[in-house]
Formats: sequence, structure tokens, C-alpha cells
Amino acid sequence: MSAEALKGHLDGLLLASLEAGPRHGYAVIEALRDGSSGHFDLPTGTVYPALRRLEAAGLVQSGWSVVAGRRRRTYELTPAGRRALSDQRTIWDEFSHAVSTLLRPRSRGAT
Repeated sequence: MSAEALKGHLDGLLLASLEAGPRHGYAVIEALRDGSSGHFDLPTGTVYPALRRLEAAGLVQSGWSVVAGRRRRTYELTPAGRRALSDQRTIWDEFSHAVSTLLRPRSRGAT
């Protein structure tokens, strides 16, 4: 699925990928890809700028770690990020319910 198709949902997906704990950028990409059975295979050019934007908004914080001998920037949720994720889930539940309701087949007698 393209990054364009995820517009408006990317922040929530990124926040959800960090819910279990800190991850470096590529691990975030892998978590999105693996957690969606390959549907969300986003390029670094989409994910890294979005993580920086979320950091600037105070929803994630970053730091440096060493993974397999390499220094990597890791990202983790802030308390504000956890609240934003909760809000995103509520918004998504309401949106997906409304869309599902509209897309369900209707009986012929319905107007």
C-alpha cells in the first residue's frame, strides 16, 4: 500500500509501532510491514521525516543506542504520544465503523 493511501493515518500507525517500546527507524519500518502482512511497506523517505515531525510535536523522543555494533537513533513514545495514540484509536474506530456501515450491502427495500 502506498504512503499516499495512508495519508491521515501514518502518525497513528507510527505511534502504534512504538507502543511496545523503543525502536530504531528501520525496526519501525519492519514492524509496520510485518504487522500488516506486508501491506504497509513504507520507504525510509516517508517514515524518517514523519518520526522527526512526531518528535518535534513532542509525541516521540529519540536517543542513541548501539545495535550490532552500529550507532542508531531510537524512538519511543512520550506520555503525550501515548495519549495521541489512544485518541487516534478512537478516531479510527469511529471512522472505520461509519465506512463499514456505509459499504455493507443493503436490502433492496432500503432507501
